[in-house]
Amino acid sequence: MGIRVRLTIMNFLQFFIWGSWLISFGSYLGNTLQFTGSQIGSIFATMGIAALFMPGVLGIVADRYINAERLLGMCHIIGAVLLFQASKITNPNTMYLVMLFNAFVYMPTLALNNTVSFHILEQKGFDIVKDFPPIRVWGTIGFICAMWVVDLGGWTLSPLQLWSGSAASLILGIYAFTMPECLPVKSTKKRSLSSALGFDAFILFKRTKMAVFFVFAMLLGAALQITNTFGQSFLHDFTPGYSQSFAVLHPGLLMSVSQISEVLFILAIPFFLHRFGIRKVMVMSMFAWVARFGLFGLGNPGDGLILLILSMIIYGVAFDFFLISGSLFVEMETEQGIRASAQGLFSIMTNGIGAFIGGVTSGRIVDYFTHNGIKNWQSIWFVFAGYALILGIVFPLLFKYKHVRKLPGQHTEEAIIG
Repeated sequence: MGIRVRLTIMNFLQFFIWGSWLISFGSYLGNTLQFTGSQIGSIFATMGIAALFMPGVLGIVADRYINAERLLGMCHIIGAVLLFQASKITNPNTMYLVMLFNAFVYMPTLALNNTVSFHILEQKGFDIVKDFPPIRVWGTIGFICAMWVVDLGGWTLSPLQLWSGSAASLILGIYAFTMPECLPVKSTKKRSLSSALGFDAFILFKRTKMAVFFVFAMLLGAALQITNTFGQSFLHDFTPGYSQSFAVLHPGLLMSVSQISEVLFILAIPFFLHRFGIRKVMVMSMFAWVARFGLFGLGNPGDGLILLILSMIIYGVAFDFFLISGSLFVEMETEQGIRASAQGLFSIMTNGIGAFIGGVTSGRIVDYFTHNGIKNWQSIWFVFAGYALILGIVFPLLFKYKHVRKLPGQHTEEAIIG
């Protein structure tokens, strides 16, 4: 079996694990276990807590002490045990602790998966820029396939979704140990914990433009968590009037349109960045979030199904134009010596602090609009849409940036940054 095929399998399983429960877990917690919105939001916020420091900590371990592929394998084997244990839990406090520990071992594997892929491709003489993207796209395909398996298996309200993730995690954990060795780098220059956590890049806050960018990255990071947490719960709550509708019977299939859209809109990012620049692209993302939430508030599984589908399609703009374009902007706006730290800081602001705020706050908003066990979803989604609208109005007023269109013979960096 060729190494590219082996890495493709590794990336597929890496995101199959996440896709098996991330989108449907909120439905299981709310509709089956009857957890409150605050309890569900807090459980999802554990990923934000883990993203604050665990990728940096285990990144140092892989750099200095343990082969990256072995560390990846150990994390997934531990994760398999924790997901299986979570499938048997019905108490919110215990569930919180188990999913917190699961986040501690899963969130670092997102970076470790890339580290192993890059190391092996370089070791085998491949061109990372050319050969990694076709491998990585199978991760998103794995995420989508997991959602379809859980949906078609009828597991969206069942702990079997966690069994599926646990089985995939165990398989990948064992499989990782069979990958070529990714030895720790023997270097006289040791990477500090503060550097791994992105602290070196805090110097960027002295630049007003970058400070504004990172603050709004954190605020948009909160929006990323909302539909992951409550999207399927919202669809399941239509059951009394639409029990035989496609959206209620197959919420996973409907939600997977978001991930398919994400794959497609990635291809449009270079055009939009060069044409409009990061300021306008970020504003497009914010207003896409307004549409994403607003269409959820207006749609239903009957004659409003088209609005729900449009919301899924718009997710590609909302997600990619913020997260992917933002990462490229950080790469181009920072000097080479702190680029890794700057990317770490961007991740902390979005997947760490932002995700934590989004998980906790959205749960409380859901509880606020819940009366006698019935959620007023339209009001909930309109509040989220209003939040995104405020960001979309305020951001261009504070983010001072002049875009320069790409001219013949001009470097990409000049065209993007201006």
